[in-house]
Amino acid sequence: MKANRIMGLRLLISILFIIGFSSCSKKSSSKNTSRATGWNMDSKKGSSNKKQEAGPGLVFVEGGTFTMGRVQDDVMHDWNNSPTQQHVQSFYMDETEVTNSMYLDYLDWLKNVYPPTEENYKNIYEGASPDTLVWRNRLGYNETMTNNYLRHPSYAEYPVVGVNWIQAVEFSYWRTQRVNEAMLEKNGYLKKNAKTLDVTADSNFDTETYLNSPTLAYGGNEDIVLKGGKGARKNPKTAKDGSVVEAKNVYAQRSSGILLPEYRLPTEAEWEYAAAADVGQREYNIYKGQKKYPWSGGYTRSGKRQSKGDQLANFKQGNGDYGGIAGWSDDGADITNEVKQYPANDFGLYDMAGNVAEWVLDVYRPVIDNEANDFNYFRGNKYTKNKIGPDGKVAIVTTDNMKFDTLSNGKIIARNFPGQIAQVPVDEQETYLRQNFNKSDNTNYRDGDKQSTRYYDFGNSEVADEEGKQDRKMYNSPKHNVTTDSLGNMVRKYDKSSSRTTLINDDVRVYKGGSWRDRAYWLDPAQRRYFPQDMATDYIGFRCAMSRVGAKANEKRSARN
Repeated sequence: MKANRIMGLRLLISILFIIGFSSCSKKSSSKNTSRATGWNMDSKKGSSNKKQEAGPGLVFVEGGTFTMGRVQDDVMHDWNNSPTQQHVQSFYMDETEVTNSMYLDYLDWLKNVYPPTEENYKNIYEGASPDTLVWRNRLGYNETMTNNYLRHPSYAEYPVVGVNWIQAVEFSYWRTQRVNEAMLEKNGYLKKNAKTLDVTADSNFDTETYLNSPTLAYGGNEDIVLKGGKGARKNPKTAKDGSVVEAKNVYAQRSSGILLPEYRLPTEAEWEYAAAADVGQREYNIYKGQKKYPWSGGYTRSGKRQSKGDQLANFKQGNGDYGGIAGWSDDGADITNEVKQYPANDFGLYDMAGNVAEWVLDVYRPVIDNEANDFNYFRGNKYTKNKIGPDGKVAIVTTDNMKFDTLSNGKIIARNFPGQIAQVPVDEQETYLRQNFNKSDNTNYRDGDKQSTRYYDFGNSEVADEEGKQDRKMYNSPKHNVTTDSLGNMVRKYDKSSSRTTLINDDVRVYKGGSWRDRAYWLDPAQRRYFPQDMATDYIGFRCAMSRVGAKANEKRSARN
């Protein structure tokens, strides 16, 4: 009997010990407690494990490995898309190309904030406007598109064209600011409808300016920039004496998890990976898992019973045949077509083949150097840092120190805007003794084999132009100079040198995908072409992408024992 009591007492003590240990474990693993020190971190930690929201218009593309480049016989003998194995991180991408209506939102905003009637801003709206004259043809009547394509409501949901690469980049920047502005307002960090108040050029919003110095956003207007956010005002903390404790993190920060990464053009690797959509490939074939088109199968017409014979993309089917015979066999378009008129690929992306070709972020080079990098491949990195003023604070761009560029066609484009933080190239302060980069501009890093150039002389890679100047670059393309004189007249200096051997330079960008003007050959996601970044056409549009932060996949994989 006594032995049973002793055994029962020992069992009770063991149970109490286990319960106490368990409660201590739970307490120490509280989301408000630091796993490193055990201290309460309520005042220092941001939103716990907050997942990134998909920005407006974006769909999720889970990253992975893929064969970048053409794996079929290259009948054109381009030799500029040899297959390499690459890995792309997860990211987000617009489900459709940027449409006329989306771009008109941008133009309307520019006109309101930077009135073209004011001398300081007279070039901004015009510099951002698409070139509607791209539709003209010497032997064709296309004035209907010239006059109507951009603005007529019948074309509102058609992809915007006539936009050069620089304009596409500027649109992406603008979109970033407007989306993050809306996110801050939604979470109570900006006054309601702040973005529709009397916003002027000098009271503009910029995400990086807000993060670096919130009081400088909107020109320092504290009536718009609020403290604390929704949570701080709806659920204020109180001290033991009942007084309200002011929130320490009064402004949104990166750690708040509210602000999204920037909208941007996709890299070439991202675009090709998203277009190929090998995620839906479930059977082995001769293309090593890569599909010939964004859809399965080797034909451009649907093989499904419900839609058998329908074209799966908008492209040129033959000489003088931009859509087929009117009726059931037609692809539904002769020029571009409204977005979402053809089936999406396995990532849920529309028109990744046909309709319009699309700008990507990369500077063009014939070689994809997977020996140098096979992870998130991109050529064109130019690293910058915030400019610090004499007072030790970041320098903010104002109306008086905006920068403009004159393009090859004479169009003047703004390259920075009031409210932004001025940027300067990185210098030795950031590059000294680094192994991963040693200069600001990395466009020409490992950009080809010099022995293959026409003027390579085994030891001296300099090439003299007609003026006797030495050019050390591998790609000695023509150097046309366009400036404006004191009266605003355009001054052109055309490069007539006979020693130029290529059109490739640091200002040509890759564009991907076939268009309404292209034959089926160009619908292959691996195809790549290039075009000057300051020129536009009637068959190149664009869509935006956004980097993914956090987990690779939306759904967690269960841990294996």
